[in-house]
Amino acid sequence: MFVSRRYLNQSPARDKSRSRSLGEHDQVIGRAHSVVWGKTYRQSIYRCGICGTDLSIYYGTLSETFTSQHLPRGIGHEFSGTIIALGPKVDAIKYAVGQNVAIEPIIACRQSDCTACSSPTTRNICPRKNCFGLSSPSGGLSEYVVVDPELAHILPSNVPLEIGALMEPLAVSWRAIKKSQVKPGDSVLILGAGPIGIFALEVAKVFGASWVAISGRGTKRCDLARQRGASAVYNISLISDEDIIAETLKATGGRGVDVVVDCAGRQNTLDMSLKATRLGGTIMNAACWEESPAIDMNVMLAKEIVLKNSFGYAGDHPEVIEAVAQGRFVNLEGLVTLRVPLDDFVGKGLRALTHEKDKHMKVLIRI
Repeated sequence: MFVSRRYLNQSPARDKSRSRSLGEHDQVIGRAHSVVWGKTYRQSIYRCGICGTDLSIYYGTLSETFTSQHLPRGIGHEFSGTIIALGPKVDAIKYAVGQNVAIEPIIACRQSDCTACSSPTTRNICPRKNCFGLSSPSGGLSEYVVVDPELAHILPSNVPLEIGALMEPLAVSWRAIKKSQVKPGDSVLILGAGPIGIFALEVAKVFGASWVAISGRGTKRCDLARQRGASAVYNISLISDEDIIAETLKATGGRGVDVVVDCAGRQNTLDMSLKATRLGGTIMNAACWEESPAIDMNVMLAKEIVLKNSFGYAGDHPEVIEAVAQGRFVNLEGLVTLRVPLDDFVGKGLRALTHEKDKHMKVLIRI
């Protein structure tokens, strides 16, 4: 494991820091373009997306289950950038200054006694894990960051840096759909039309699902879901939970869907999942819950429903980047609805997602 460092210019001649905060465990790296930190390299950050988790951090509502850090601390975990220096032990054949990369921000302990870290595909559930911009003092809203090469995924020439900043949320949805074992011809109901839900819609289609419906709040987000090819869109501001279930059953011949992906994490969405899933079907939870739900285990038992969970990602980025490079996703840039400079992160970025949530899907910060 390594200690991440954040660049921060502390010169009194400069009016504004290019990094939002400096926690007590941060160490300052100056402008010298050299790194002597073992097997890590230094990256110049280009774009960083704002996530709902960032809002929770800013407003102080994030569960301690996901973070052990205290303010002030850096935020930002959806980011891409360019390698500007290599540590002396970095593989100089694979990595080079000038390469564009997307960052996989989860940092596992990698200790020999850690069961989760015994496989690169389960490091996301390491009990001692850390994460850039979440439970680490360093984050993507910086000019520079030091990264372990295993967490930096090279972007092909046809995948621009702006799209690279979308790889993190896309990987979340990719893992959820993959673990759901969605296959060609399956029917899928996605609950929640935020970024993860919309990306799940995209991924389910890539995996071959023949019918993908989504429910969400807000006219513009629902319109976007239609534009992205949803088979059915349910605006929860206009239709009841019972009607959504009825429409879903009707569309599937009374059978129910093969997979429900819950991206909302509320009691009512769990209840809907139980009713909308077919016999022997799968409910995939891809949401972080603010409150512990109650679940009718007798319904689960009688229908033999499989309940799965997908938390973040672990080794999923290469598959996602390859799929993007192959053109399996169309017009991902169309999901970026606002681009703002770092100095306007709070005034325009967070404000947009707080007060104009229905108008925006992904907000990117220009570093």
